[in-house]
Amino acid sequence: MDPNPKSYPLLSYVMSRLPSIGPSKLASAPDSDPGFDLEQPPPVPDASAPSSSTNPPQIVDQMPHLSHPNVLASMAHSVADVAQTRSVLRTLGARPDHEAVDMARSKLGEIEASLSKSLEELVLSPRPVDVDRLEWRSHLAEKEQQIRQQAEKEKAIYKSILQLDEMHEAYGKLLREAEDRLVKIYEKAGKVAGNTEVVEKVNADVVGILEEAQGRGLERVDLSGKKLRFLPEAFGRISGLVLLNLSSNQLEVIPDSIAGLEKLEELNLSSNLLESLPDSIGLLQNLKILDVSGNKLNALPDTICHCRSLIELDVSFNSLSYLPTNLGNELGNLQRLSFHLNKIRSLPTSIGEMRSLRFLDAHFNELCGLPDDIGRLTNLEILNLSSNFTDLRELPDTIGELTNLKELDLSNNQIQALPDTFGRLEKLTKLNLEQNPIVIPPSEIVNQGVEAVKTFMAKRWLDILVEEERKCMQEVNEQAQTGWLTRSTSWLKNYASVVSESVSGYLGAAGGSPRDPYLDEPR
Repeated sequence: MDPNPKSYPLLSYVMSRLPSIGPSKLASAPDSDPGFDLEQPPPVPDASAPSSSTNPPQIVDQMPHLSHPNVLASMAHSVADVAQTRSVLRTLGARPDHEAVDMARSKLGEIEASLSKSLEELVLSPRPVDVDRLEWRSHLAEKEQQIRQQAEKEKAIYKSILQLDEMHEAYGKLLREAEDRLVKIYEKAGKVAGNTEVVEKVNADVVGILEEAQGRGLERVDLSGKKLRFLPEAFGRISGLVLLNLSSNQLEVIPDSIAGLEKLEELNLSSNLLESLPDSIGLLQNLKILDVSGNKLNALPDTICHCRSLIELDVSFNSLSYLPTNLGNELGNLQRLSFHLNKIRSLPTSIGEMRSLRFLDAHFNELCGLPDDIGRLTNLEILNLSSNFTDLRELPDTIGELTNLKELDLSNNQIQALPDTFGRLEKLTKLNLEQNPIVIPPSEIVNQGVEAVKTFMAKRWLDILVEEERKCMQEVNEQAQTGWLTRSTSWLKNYASVVSESVSGYLGAAGGSPRDPYLDEPR
């Protein structure tokens, strides 16, 4: 029942140091001893002294941080649930063996079958003639209740065996999870101990900056590469700050108080451990440059769209699968957008509203295509769509509307044909089509360079327009001929209708007048 030292070395060691469940108090729960504080256990005895624990004493030599009271206290607190569960199981008894569990399941099945048979017989039993119908129903209900109660009594012992087995199974899972937690605590303790001097120096740097900010208005703060693990809330009170560089640290969270940096124009949070950004970042109305590349972001907060002064936004090298829907509608001043090395599969249609955008880097994503609205980015000069591999197979015809595009990288995709409007990219000077199964234009044209490609595609586009014009004229001529025939047929139909009406009128009039006597004269 105790954790096996070979399978759970840390857990076995920590639990052996909890006095409330040691050998002398096997039946006690941790909270039953008023003198025991789970968060502050007594000091660990000297590793060289004899120990009654089954754990090998060498574990402290192999893991020296275990001798630190705070580390042991943290570990003891994290395994409180294990200690309590073990105490309960010691009271209930050892885990039943496999045969006992199988027998219990079999017996429960037999009891259930017997119960069903008894109830069926009860329902089918005939009512005596001298017994009233309502009285008989009451008798049957009472009898059914007695049968069920008897069955429950018989099942109770077998259910308890199965429940005990389930509790021991859950206890095993609890041991594995606890051991994992202790390993993480120890590893974290090792990192903290190894960086004590650095942390103290960093704290001094941060405190110095905050003190300096109180004396005079700071505008620029550079804390890059300081191994910072957290940013004090007090930073939000440096209201005059214009530039804040926190790159290359170990930050996991940015405090909401950052919204207090009302004048902030440039914020660099790159190369940290951030998994999210605070919603309050949307209150930075003067922010022009934001770099959050090289983090662990899964999504951007929708409030980032409220940073309407943004000119440059870099969210590359994260784990993003999408961009906020209204990004384009709100960030009309954005000129540079980088989101390469993510997992983005599609762009929001609102991206077409970024009329000021000049640079767009989307390489190494999972893009399946581009929205037609991409053609509205008429100021775009550089577009990198490389290395979307098997996902990107075609471009929209509206790509030809990017009249200011100078550089286009489409390498490492599955594009077979450039859009027919490609020849309209008159300002394009750099084009990379490597590692694509390109068919249109043919490879010999691609090998001649960007100008040859533009000329080929422009001629192809012209040929398409000429062919469409020819088809259009042909349709017009056919419609004209069809129209003459239709008009002639219509005229004939109208003429025949008039004649028919005249004849009918004449005959009708003749039928209504007296017969001419001349016609009856003998000849």
